[in-house]
Amino acid sequence: MAFSEQLNAYISELNCTSKELTDVSGLSASVLSRYRTGSRVPTTDSEQFIQLVQGIATIANERGYSEFTVEKIQKTLEDCLQDATFPYELFQINFDTLLTSLSINVADLSHFLNFDSSYISRIRSGQRRPSNPQDFAQNVSKYIAGHCSESDKVTIAKLVHCTTDEINNDSLCRDKIIHWLLNEQIEKKDVVLPFLSKLDEFDLNEFIRSIHFDELKVPSVPFQLPTSKNYYGIDEMCEGTLDFFKATVLSKSKEDLIANDDTPMADKANGTDFMKKYIFAVALTLKKGLHIHFIHNINRPFEEMMMGLEGWIPMYMTGQISPYYLKDVHNKLFGHFLYSSGAAALSGECIMDYHQNGKMYLTKNKTEMSYYRQRALDILSKASPLMDIYRIESKDAFYSFVERDIVTPGNRRSILSALPIHTLSEELLLQILNHNHIEEADKKRILDFAKKQRQLYENILPNRQIIDEIPVISEMEFLEQPMLLPLSEIFYEKDIVYTYAEYLEHMEQTITYSQNNSNYTVKQNSRYPFKNIQIRILEGKWVVISKNKTPVIHFVIHNPQLRNALENMVIPVYDKDDTL
Repeated sequence: MAFSEQLNAYISELNCTSKELTDVSGLSASVLSRYRTGSRVPTTDSEQFIQLVQGIATIANERGYSEFTVEKIQKTLEDCLQDATFPYELFQINFDTLLTSLSINVADLSHFLNFDSSYISRIRSGQRRPSNPQDFAQNVSKYIAGHCSESDKVTIAKLVHCTTDEINNDSLCRDKIIHWLLNEQIEKKDVVLPFLSKLDEFDLNEFIRSIHFDELKVPSVPFQLPTSKNYYGIDEMCEGTLDFFKATVLSKSKEDLIANDDTPMADKANGTDFMKKYIFAVALTLKKGLHIHFIHNINRPFEEMMMGLEGWIPMYMTGQISPYYLKDVHNKLFGHFLYSSGAAALSGECIMDYHQNGKMYLTKNKTEMSYYRQRALDILSKASPLMDIYRIESKDAFYSFVERDIVTPGNRRSILSALPIHTLSEELLLQILNHNHIEEADKKRILDFAKKQRQLYENILPNRQIIDEIPVISEMEFLEQPMLLPLSEIFYEKDIVYTYAEYLEHMEQTITYSQNNSNYTVKQNSRYPFKNIQIRILEGKWVVISKNKTPVIHFVIHNPQLRNALENMVIPVYDKDDTL
């Protein structure tokens, strides 16, 4: 058992709080918190280790647990620390990088290893450690070697620094992966933080101005296109895609557009001129008022998938696009393309790695359009939401999600760009609202929201753990960009600013709240990377990314691959005593 697990087991069995243990042992709250989360372990000859053992033994004696002697507690905890010489941190980084880089189904891997998916997720994040890491690495490598695609092998070869010929059979591939997992020191490339940073910095109004979206006029000049047409090769297929959008935009139909594409992205993305025209065509489609159901191909390297999602951020922010994905890898040989609207259908195909030999077929024939429409609807019926997107127009649906979230069990973690409103006293909140000259109706709405949040946390905390990561801001930083009251959950789009004194007072109230609630942990970060997004995680269920800057929008992530990456994301924390 890991040291943190054994320590938490003692605390649970003795029914004591972290504060009681720190008071008796003399350890600081931050040190004990790190021991409990597994981010730090003591050495067996350290003063902190002795203090911890004696503190546990003292509480056990006071509560009549005679079997918990100093000697037994010390021996048990020492045994937990014996395996600390294994480079778990290195292994965790490599394991997470391997799963993130490949199109591996984590649920299938978990089934193969006979572990729960949540256990695999905790190993990836460093919250748990496999009892026998060598056997674990061997079984992981066996699964990956037997289930990886040819494109996965290219990725593996880059990771383990060899050629694809050196891993051309399962045995060689397995051995390379095992050695790399257990021995290779890598610099982990984070592709999640850049995605979140772009989302944090993105301003929809600036984007609309930059592409002159408000000035776009949907053309009405008839577009001369034959009833059907074939397109061969990459250049012609790009032309066919644009022809489909022309037919869709210029038609009178208001029918939704359904799009599915699992053909290689790179060939099309390399055509910069095409990508600009493509974005413009999508913008015109949205300007016309059409809704797009886009089925993304996520069975590709994770870095490539994240880059693709970055490009869709501006379109997602309009609220007119619903993103989906198809579970599992359906085939690794054929690529398919299908766009369907009320005006045309575009169907394409290729052999993977031979995209240049593919073709597309565009038709406006009603019989053929009906066939392709049903085909698109059938694919959509098998797709799962990649994320749900809520703007103010869908606030009732978002509130329904929040109500379901409240009663869903599980541990919670939040990465916040503002201090949490549930720790803010009503007196201080009123003071902030008054000097911002908030109207009475809005004031009541905000006070009611804060009251509900306080009640929500009071209901959750007795039985579940919550960790909130909050920003620590200097007065100079605050003057450059004042903190705003976090009101995205009620779609309040006016800025309500703190004074620096109010911010400090709210910070003190947050710390006090943490000290008074053993299941509530606050992490302070003096170099916090985000200003306009809040990230809330319900472990193993979903991740909610809320954009505070107008327009308010919420992304509820369902896809396990993307959700796991966000769950396992570690924001660099800068402070000497940052956990309370």
